[in-house]
Amino acid sequence: MTSEKWLVLTYKIPPEPAARRVAVWRKLKAMGAVYLQNGVCLLPQTDDHVRRLRVLENDIASNGGDAVLLSTVGLDAAQEEKVVTRFTADRDEAYREFLGKCADFEAEIARETAARHFTYAELEENDEDLEKLKNWLAKIRKLDFYGAPLAAEAHERLESCVALLETYARAVFECQDENRSATTDRQENPP
Repeated sequence: MTSEKWLVLTYKIPPEPAARRVAVWRKLKAMGAVYLQNGVCLLPQTDDHVRRLRVLENDIASNGGDAVLLSTVGLDAAQEEKVVTRFTADRDEAYREFLGKCADFEAEIARETAARHFTYAELEENDEDLEKLKNWLAKIRKLDFYGAPLAAEAHERLESCVALLETYARAVFECQDENRSATTDRQENPP
């Protein structure tokens, strides 16, 4: 007997305007839903998902569509595993994209370091980029219902980015301190 319960939402939305269909799709993807086929998606059964899907069901109906929300379980462990695999595959895809952005962040820091571009403005920009990475990973984790395999690697990579920015920040502070000292020396001892 399987233990996992899921919510199944089946829906139809009039083809026009297309923006309504896209809005529903985006909401479901933002919740972490997986599509079994067009207009049929699945989420783990939680109180939050029930509430949000009922609101979405109402939105679909008020826009001329039709939706049915059901609770279900897999027939056996193999079926349950198929569903969990779909969820983890979706999250791993998101983690892979995240890891690519971490590589971009690391490359940017390497370029700035190689060019000895140690400014507060550049540090602030890189700090903002790191915050975006942190927020993005938090969103992915929130939707990682079953512990996708790349989760640990993504967490480690973010920690590496944090450490890299700390090293870059120290270089910026040292460079700026040297610049201040040189300016002070020139002011105190003019040529």
